[in-house]
Amino acid sequence: MTSAMTSEPLPPLLENPDPKTLAREVLVALKYRVGKDTTVATQYDWLTASIKVVRDRIVDHWMQATREAYDQKEKRVYYLSLEFLIGRLMRDAFSNLGLMDNMREALSSLGVDLDLIAALEPDAALGNGGLGRLAACFMESMATVDIPAHGYGIRYANGMFRQEIHDGWQVELPETWLDHGNPWEFERRERSFEVGFGGSVESITSKDGRLERHVWKPTEHVLAVAYDTPVVGWRANRVNTLRLWSGMPIDPILLDKFNAGDHIGALAESNKADALSRVLYPADSHKAGQELRLRQEYFFSTASLQDIVQRHLSQYGDLKSLPDKAAIHLNDTHPAIAVPELMRLLMDVHGMDFDQAWDITQRTFGYTNHTLLPEALESWPVPLFERLLPRHMQIVYAINAEVLLEARASNQFSDEQIGRISLIQENGDRRVRMGNLAFVGSHSINGVSALHTDLMKETVFADLHKLYPDRINNKTNGITPRRWLIQCNPGLTSLAREAIGDRFLDDIDAIRDLDGFAGDAAFRDKFAAVKRANKARLANLVADRLGIKVDPSALFDIQIKRIHEYKRQLLN
Repeated sequence: MTSAMTSEPLPPLLENPDPKTLAREVLVALKYRVGKDTTVATQYDWLTASIKVVRDRIVDHWMQATREAYDQKEKRVYYLSLEFLIGRLMRDAFSNLGLMDNMREALSSLGVDLDLIAALEPDAALGNGGLGRLAACFMESMATVDIPAHGYGIRYANGMFRQEIHDGWQVELPETWLDHGNPWEFERRERSFEVGFGGSVESITSKDGRLERHVWKPTEHVLAVAYDTPVVGWRANRVNTLRLWSGMPIDPILLDKFNAGDHIGALAESNKADALSRVLYPADSHKAGQELRLRQEYFFSTASLQDIVQRHLSQYGDLKSLPDKAAIHLNDTHPAIAVPELMRLLMDVHGMDFDQAWDITQRTFGYTNHTLLPEALESWPVPLFERLLPRHMQIVYAINAEVLLEARASNQFSDEQIGRISLIQENGDRRVRMGNLAFVGSHSINGVSALHTDLMKETVFADLHKLYPDRINNKTNGITPRRWLIQCNPGLTSLAREAIGDRFLDDIDAIRDLDGFAGDAAFRDKFAAVKRANKARLANLVADRLGIKVDPSALFDIQIKRIHEYKRQLLN
């Protein structure tokens, strides 16, 4: 009987098969999963076969974790982010599953260099920098500490641009990370949700003239189709899900236009849908770019919420318990449109009144702020917002009226302060303030460090903090420590294990045990040797790629970032 059909526990994921077993599995995967013989297999084929072997070891445990979340009625975290800079996953999976050394030996026995094929794995073009890496670290950390979680984002086909430097100038090229497919993901066509734009709103009244509900009638419709990637925590404590949405047309080709000779126009709907999941951060210096950006944000937010609501209803039957079983987190303001969207679903689709829907919404959402600059907080022109999302504009006005009534009733605020609390910026062009919307729609708000959180209370959200003094709290956002230590600096990892043992591999706070070696001259010499070896390796890489000789004894100032417009001031 298969593991999916029995309640018996699965064999531990870290059974650590020997290299011969892994080598056989790689050969089987190469033949039956990739369809290649060893004599003609390319390095990409070996990469895919190796990934399939480790992915197979993940899937049973992924399914078991999902079943346990259902059976035990566990509360789930849903992390909404426009970016997930997950990086290359093969090394991460091998490391977290404890298979790195045995896979290296297994591949070596087949004449394959693990480091060589690992370098060929494309870097998923799903993020730009800190915000996206934070989201990926959160996903891995939640799996490590056994929190049931889903990440939600967009499956960008090209994502952030690929950067090359020609004659000292940046050249931006499309990032074609899906050229060879993505062996980590599973397409879920059955998890498709309709997304609408534009149109009008109809008010439905009762026989005695009372307003019963609103019906939004969009004029444009696309489908959001799910692609799932398993996210494995350290020692595979849990396997969670990263669900990314891809845009697809409802009608891939308009045959009447095609048959009439309008071959380009026949694909217009298909091109519109494709654009939603094509590129991360379309240039917003023009109106078309701004509109596409807002479309992307609503596209993935509504698909994610429809998925969450459907899952909750299938398990619990009603939405009153949503805040008790779902924590939906907004990573920056990009998914802030989810606040009025959840209100729309609760009121227009599921028949709740405003007060009940607003209570559920606020108790369900949390928000992480990433900037203290008011001008950097996202906002949208009211005419654009109203044209694309007319029902959501109505709901934003209704939320704003509720918040401003509360602020005025407190007798704490001047007219100027009321203006800053408002979800609508009135001076100059009228704009919807997405930071304020995320704040008022969430019960918990945090910055990314203690200092950031404190400054948030004094600067960008000072008035909202005064109105809701218990909402802002600190959550220092860190990184996944094992990836950056074990994988990026194996020399330092070995030195630490030699000095303090292996406890820090599972309890990263135990790394403080190294403090006792600060005065140990022999340890300091070994530490300096590790650092020197790493710098020498980098110097060799620079020499190989650029033909420039770098002295490993020099002080290295390294900045890892695409030279994007808003980061160029960091260049020396």
